[in-house]
Amino acid sequence: MPSVFLPHRALLRIGGADAESFLQNLITTDIVSMAPDEARPGALLTPQGKILFDFMIWRDGTDFVIETEREQFEALTKRLTMYKLRAAVTLAPVDAEGVTVSWDSDAADGAADSRFAKAGITLRRQAGNHGADDASLYDGLRAAHGVVTSGADFALQDAFPHDVLMDLNGGLSFKKGCYVGQEVVSRMQHRGTARRRVVTVSAGTDLPASGTEITAGGKPVGTLGTVSGKSGLAIVRIDRAGEAMAAETPLLAGEVPVTLALPGWSGLAFPSTSDEASA
Repeated sequence: MPSVFLPHRALLRIGGADAESFLQNLITTDIVSMAPDEARPGALLTPQGKILFDFMIWRDGTDFVIETEREQFEALTKRLTMYKLRAAVTLAPVDAEGVTVSWDSDAADGAADSRFAKAGITLRRQAGNHGADDASLYDGLRAAHGVVTSGADFALQDAFPHDVLMDLNGGLSFKKGCYVGQEVVSRMQHRGTARRRVVTVSAGTDLPASGTEITAGGKPVGTLGTVSGKSGLAIVRIDRAGEAMAAETPLLAGEVPVTLALPGWSGLAFPSTSDEASA
């Protein structure tokens, strides 16, 4: 069972009588329907619908635990405190060093990550250091299954939830009612205007560095994110990539020929024309 320690992750506990309603009316995730042992992705959006903070969230008894990048932790805590006002909600850091992720059939401890469950993989997230395997194994797993994270794959305040597949991986609700940025993402969903999507990237040689532009016929299609040897992730304009594929125009990451694929679990397909991509 691979078990990887992620020291750059930090945990925030949200408790109190109003914790569930507070979060349900603020973040993208439907936490009311979340199972006790399930971890779902989520985000706090700008009013314009872009991701201000991204995280994982799960239940811990009557409390909730948010896991995010350590560099986001202080700003996220301050923003949640600002929204709290007089609600009966407590916010406190979890006294644990980082997070451990473990996967394969005997992974038992921690909350099951819904993003990997979509791909048929049981991956659990647990507070503290319980891992000894090379962290590159986790990056390779993410690269194989289209699971992105801010910093490595996209910049905060520069991506919509649809761009990072939150509409498909359990991180975005269209039924629970209003939350910050909800009108924008609901409009994208109903109009089918999501053109930027996460793809897996593969090459015959090692991929260039993260941040390398992906082009077709000299025109930009997207940007390389996580790189794991010959595999990686990118967020691309799938209408432009689809046109290139239909025309048999080579796709390049820098000077390296690449193949792009939408994650199989997503149910998405590359459009072959400039028509708007449907989710």
